[in-house]
Amino acid sequence: MAVCCDLEVDVNGEETFLVDKKIVCSYSGRLTKLFGESTNAKRNKVVFHDFPGGAENFELMSRFCYNKGKIDVNPSNILFLYSAAQFMEMNNSVSGTCNLLEKTKKSFEEISYWTWPDLLVALKHCQDLQPIATPSGLLEKCLDSLVGRLAITSEASPCASTSSPDSSGFRLSCDSRSTESLKNSFSRANWWFEDLLVLSPDLIGTLIELMVSRKHNHVMISRFLFHYQKSKFYTASSDEKCKVLEIVIDMLYTLDPISISCKSLFGILRVVLSLKISKSCRSKLESMIGSQMDQATLDNLLIPSPCGSTYLYDVNLVLRFLKAFRHGGGWQLSPMRMKKVASLIDLYIAEVAPDPCLKSSKFLALLVALPDSARDSWDELYHAMDIYLEVHAGLSEDEKMKICCALNYEKLSTEACIHLSQNAKFPSKSTVQALISQQLKLKNLLQGTNNTKLYTDSPCTFNDIQAKAKKDEATKQVVLYSGRLDISADNEMLRAHLQRMQWRVVELEKVCKKMQTQMGKIMKSKVSSRSAARPLPRLCS
Repeated sequence: MAVCCDLEVDVNGEETFLVDKKIVCSYSGRLTKLFGESTNAKRNKVVFHDFPGGAENFELMSRFCYNKGKIDVNPSNILFLYSAAQFMEMNNSVSGTCNLLEKTKKSFEEISYWTWPDLLVALKHCQDLQPIATPSGLLEKCLDSLVGRLAITSEASPCASTSSPDSSGFRLSCDSRSTESLKNSFSRANWWFEDLLVLSPDLIGTLIELMVSRKHNHVMISRFLFHYQKSKFYTASSDEKCKVLEIVIDMLYTLDPISISCKSLFGILRVVLSLKISKSCRSKLESMIGSQMDQATLDNLLIPSPCGSTYLYDVNLVLRFLKAFRHGGGWQLSPMRMKKVASLIDLYIAEVAPDPCLKSSKFLALLVALPDSARDSWDELYHAMDIYLEVHAGLSEDEKMKICCALNYEKLSTEACIHLSQNAKFPSKSTVQALISQQLKLKNLLQGTNNTKLYTDSPCTFNDIQAKAKKDEATKQVVLYSGRLDISADNEMLRAHLQRMQWRVVELEKVCKKMQTQMGKIMKSKVSSRSAARPLPRLCS
């Protein structure tokens, strides 16, 4: 049969083909509608601007037409042929049963027999096609098959990666009873990581969503996402890096926080700081880090401030972490986790306190970011406040008082209170408050000891003891200081306990008298002129 070239086809501006109009139209509904039953010998021209797969795919489709509907459909070309068949309307309404669309659909029914490399090739072709031409139904089938195989191999030892030259599909380990086989299985659990690096960020996002919906191991998914981000960054441009980061962060946010490495999150954060990603993705990353603040270290938090800022470290970022920790922890915020974060923040405050550019409002925000119950001792924070006030000597009295109001005097040790009472850097009201706090401690201790004494001396009820204590407090103190312990001789353990308490009261009484004397001297000296404070001793917790 003679073949004429009476149709010129420009494919996406890539290449121009001369084909037989009659042959091609016999399989393409689109061209048939365009030319109808025209037998004009004049050469016609058609321009396609969005032909799926470009010139190479048009040539592949033309072979099907010239070979009378015969072509080898395989995983390497099935997506291209299917998209071309849809574009050219090559269905049974034109060519009967011998149509390309039906042929590719039947081939897809055998996807369960495809090898692992075949699936990867098909997925790679999906992302190579223009989004508008990608057959979504076939893409979903490929992803579904791939995720299903990952589920099968998650509990068995798979074959080597397709990067291996002798790889052929995937195999399961038959030696499931062997301990060594189990070890190898776990050590090779990430065998598929390298294979999926060929997929685009968008396709990876779709794949991860499907894996999460199928209840795949979140720990393994998070590890893959971190691996994907690092691997893609080697050759990616700035815009490509932003795209990868946004997909990775969005997918990590869908996982169980316990399954995500805190160290790896901080690694992503340091990369994010040099790139411009969306605010929503950055907020998600900060939220994930904040929920794991008890796993962070001081080095993790010492992040330089953004460009244009005068202070050394990004305090605002740490404050956002703490906010996320408090609001995102929910029922999981145990006292142990809270105290661990408080210890970390105390170290952080000590690091940022010497910064001469740190505003008092930010320093105060750090002090009150956690509830008072998170700390058993405030000595470390007092030490940091002392450094901050020394560096920021120009603060007004009101600014100093705002900072000192955050201090919990009741949780200061005796040594810290004594130092505070003599510290000229602190406002006079703070020194008075420190002395009052110590006096209350002494009074409470005396009261507690007196109640113990009354309880051991009398068989009356607890209410009677309280009533008697209120009426005769002076008499009780005399009894306490006299040292006469009128208790039964057979209770030696209780006697020893009371003697130790009596000795402690005497020691505290001496300290109280000393502090009262020092308080009088300090108040006089503050009226005339403020003297320099003595060097801060090492505080005991």
